[in-house]
Amino acid sequence: MFQSNSSMAMPKGNTHSVHCAWIVLGVTFLCLFIALALRSVPGIIMMSLEQEFAWNRETISGAISLNLLLFGLAGPFLGRLIDLYGAKSISVITLISSVLGAGGSIFMQESWQMYLFWGVLVGVGSGGTSMIMGSVLINRWFHKHRGLALGILGAAFSSGQLVFAPIIMYLNVHEGWRIAILFIVLALSIIALPLVLKFQKDYPEEKRLLPYGSDNETYQTALKPDLNPMRLAMSNPQFWLLALSFGICGLTTSGLFQTHLIPHGIEHGFTEMTMAMSLGVMGAADVFGTILSGWLCDKYGKRWPLAFYYLARGDALMLLPSIDTTGQLMIFSIIYGMNWLSTIPATSALAADLFGKQNIGVVFGWICFAHQIGAAIAAYGASYVHNMIGDYSLAFIASGIFAFIATGIVFFIKEPKTVG
Repeated sequence: MFQSNSSMAMPKGNTHSVHCAWIVLGVTFLCLFIALALRSVPGIIMMSLEQEFAWNRETISGAISLNLLLFGLAGPFLGRLIDLYGAKSISVITLISSVLGAGGSIFMQESWQMYLFWGVLVGVGSGGTSMIMGSVLINRWFHKHRGLALGILGAAFSSGQLVFAPIIMYLNVHEGWRIAILFIVLALSIIALPLVLKFQKDYPEEKRLLPYGSDNETYQTALKPDLNPMRLAMSNPQFWLLALSFGICGLTTSGLFQTHLIPHGIEHGFTEMTMAMSLGVMGAADVFGTILSGWLCDKYGKRWPLAFYYLARGDALMLLPSIDTTGQLMIFSIIYGMNWLSTIPATSALAADLFGKQNIGVVFGWICFAHQIGAAIAAYGASYVHNMIGDYSLAFIASGIFAFIATGIVFFIKEPKTVG
């Protein structure tokens, strides 16, 4: 980790027209934009795998659930390593793991190979190229407009989906699922990895700069991570409230939608490309919604917007089973997409404010683990419900009820007063 030294010159304000914080934000955005597009692949190619290998849906969903679980479990450990050794080195290692896992899956013939390549290698690799890494960097580089920066970074998830979901679906339908995966592998190898290697910086002090919006009067040297930050965090009820609400966030988003929305739509008469377009519309709406969420957090605080997001999500999920026309599907996609990832800026900023920016990697990592437990439960649970009753409607309604529960949980979170 970079440590301030009294013999070094005091960091100074940025003399260039663009502060380096925005460059770090842009590089991190592109890295997450590509890396997290990989997470939309399983739901797109699920039916292709069923047809080629005669694997049942529970088998495929099991590998996806393992991926989601390891993605979450790896997060806090990788977050601690990021706190101690910096985001750049950990990002490079985990990007390589994702490339090896996704690339290896192109050659799989047996279901256990999907568990190895997609479940383990991509699952663990994705844990390092996630909002844990992004949250650490933003909380280090931004003093003002921190919520806005987190919102922009959160939009990398959805904009990656916006751009890549229709392309991956087109390649899957016309060229086969292997070509669809190869496309993402090449994007990771040729674009994301070189950008991180060349441009990513862990601390403003590395460039002799202050965090964006800071000055010499408000500047504080970079704090060392606490020796045992999770002991303090886990003794605080606020940690458990954040983790539980974010666990419900995972249950009502990635595990459910990225795995089962496309199969649900196809079973209800929509074409594959229509469902891919629906995901793209969600992504477009969420780009706007997540950036707006960051701005709202800067201006009005984090708790009340967070409660509203869960309430609106619950309403949308309760309506999903009744949708039967393309127009209704696209309206739903806009409404639901507006708050898909809007919870991220609020939850990440609250974690940093409550438990210290120097500990955000490990603390937010464990909160994200709760998110992925919820996602894994939804990914496997929805397939189980589908096999039992032949439809996903009950799974969507149940997730809507859980979103309403999350709304209530957020009301008990006490928001500290901070700047930025």
